[in-house]
Amino acid sequence: MSDPKIICMGEPMVEFNQTDDTGRYLFGHGGDTSNAAIAAARAGASVGFFTALGADAFGDSFMQLWAENGVDASTVIRRDDAHTGVYFVSHGESGHVFSYLRKGSAASRVRPEDLPRGMIERADILHLSGISMAISPEACDAALAAIEIARAAGTKVSFDTNLRLKLWPLDRARALTDAAMRKADIALPGLEDAEQLIGISDPDAIADHYLGLGAGIVALTLGKAGCLVATASERRRVPGIVVDAVDATGAGDTFDGNFLAELNRHGDPFEAARYANAAAALSTCGYGAVKPMPVRERVLEALKTAA
Repeated sequence: MSDPKIICMGEPMVEFNQTDDTGRYLFGHGGDTSNAAIAAARAGASVGFFTALGADAFGDSFMQLWAENGVDASTVIRRDDAHTGVYFVSHGESGHVFSYLRKGSAASRVRPEDLPRGMIERADILHLSGISMAISPEACDAALAAIEIARAAGTKVSFDTNLRLKLWPLDRARALTDAAMRKADIALPGLEDAEQLIGISDPDAIADHYLGLGAGIVALTLGKAGCLVATASERRRVPGIVVDAVDATGAGDTFDGNFLAELNRHGDPFEAARYANAAAALSTCGYGAVKPMPVRERVLEALKTAA
């Protein structure tokens, strides 16, 4: 098997997603960077994932999921002294709410010495997020070490802010997210994250901030409004497509995976964003983070219809 071109690392989590008000929950899979890896694979990219899982049934289900989606999980660590993380999604008038059972998870115990150095060095893109760093000090050290390995090897670094204040205090999140973004080639912030992390609400000013830190490409997600893509020489608002959304869980991760897959395919960030916006919109048409993620043919069909 050839080395994956896009490597994602972080914490995968089993998902229980509330489907109605009777207490029924749908079993599924989540975890932002795992979602992004699967989204990229469904877009046709060569993808690998690195993490640690418990030696439990939930861990087994992730190994099966990645295999079914063509994601290389050959470097994933299995631990019999730690569990695979779990989260629950409930839905209300203000949107979806997450509840977590993740403390002490196998993924949170990953250390720098556990990293698959060769796989990172031979990849085109390494993708991480704020959650990859927030789950524990050890995982944060591992994420920063992975970024250094990538930079030394010429592997581009992609970073999604994905702020979760239940995991770390805002001051720490600001400092470490800023540190990671200073070494990122591809910045994938969300508007709400940026408002809290850097105190700016204007999308163009947010793009300027991350370009100023050193990113070559900024793709700022704006929810239903699509995204703003900026480089040093050009910027555009890229609209999304209209769908009948029922659950936005994993939509941002779907954007990330599809954006990176398309960017790695042809190098045009604006076309990559157009494709990723459509994929993210389609992912909201069903419940759960992974199951509704579209394959490439479905996205191309939607773009053709929307044109």
